[in-house]
Amino acid sequence: MTTAKPRSRLEGRVWQALDNVMDPELDEPITELGFVEAVAVSEEGIASVQFRLPTYWCAPNFAFLMAEGIRNEALSVPGVGEVRINLCDHLLAEEMNTGLSQGRGFAEIFGAVSGGGNLEEVRETFERKAFKRRQEVLLRALIAAGSDAKAIATMTLGAFDRLDFADPDARHQKPRYRQLLTKRGLAGRPQDLAFRTFDANPLPQDALDDYLDELRRVRINMEFNGSLCRGLAKTRYKEVDLSRDEPTLIDFMLDRVPPPEPQPDRSAP
Repeated sequence: MTTAKPRSRLEGRVWQALDNVMDPELDEPITELGFVEAVAVSEEGIASVQFRLPTYWCAPNFAFLMAEGIRNEALSVPGVGEVRINLCDHLLAEEMNTGLSQGRGFAEIFGAVSGGGNLEEVRETFERKAFKRRQEVLLRALIAAGSDAKAIATMTLGAFDRLDFADPDARHQKPRYRQLLTKRGLAGRPQDLAFRTFDANPLPQDALDDYLDELRRVRINMEFNGSLCRGLAKTRYKEVDLSRDEPTLIDFMLDRVPPPEPQPDRSAP
């Protein structure tokens, strides 16, 4: 889908803030996935964000979590006092947009179609997957650099903070992993362990390879779903320009998926 370029520095800052909004299932920025179609900020500080999803029937809880993230990140930008969100081309777009404009929560908007699902449970599930995906990148980078299972399992947060990864993916995931680590209260002090399981258990030193296999399965599933979403978006919105063919499932299984291409700087007007 075609995205509009920011017309002002404030709009550019909103675009940058939206880079922090992840697709909850894929743990990839909605801006890089091409979900955000347009951003506009009025002189009164009202930010209007229009976004679309790969299919007409994308789950409403996914859409709501993204809309919630859009509002929170846009409101974090100095100069923005109100956010108006417009979900387009979706089965429940009217219900979503009306409900959001009235400040209603997920259960109020989608209670009749969500089957009584708990949004916090959904959020927890996706946070678990994101944690595992980010952690796997760092563990494999440490192993490639010569660290053994004991060194990794006993590494403190202070030592982790001093790491300077050569691998670009590990450099990218380091602050993202740390953010989830501290958010969940798994570490915070320099002497705390830097690597734990999502359920707060120490890493299994004697079975680290098995643990890494578990993380790898999570990553393959997420990366394949991401590829599928981009393919669906490309098919649905013909103007989407993906500069390369999307990888297939075997590419993910053999770990031969190229890294994502750098995104343009949207901070300038």
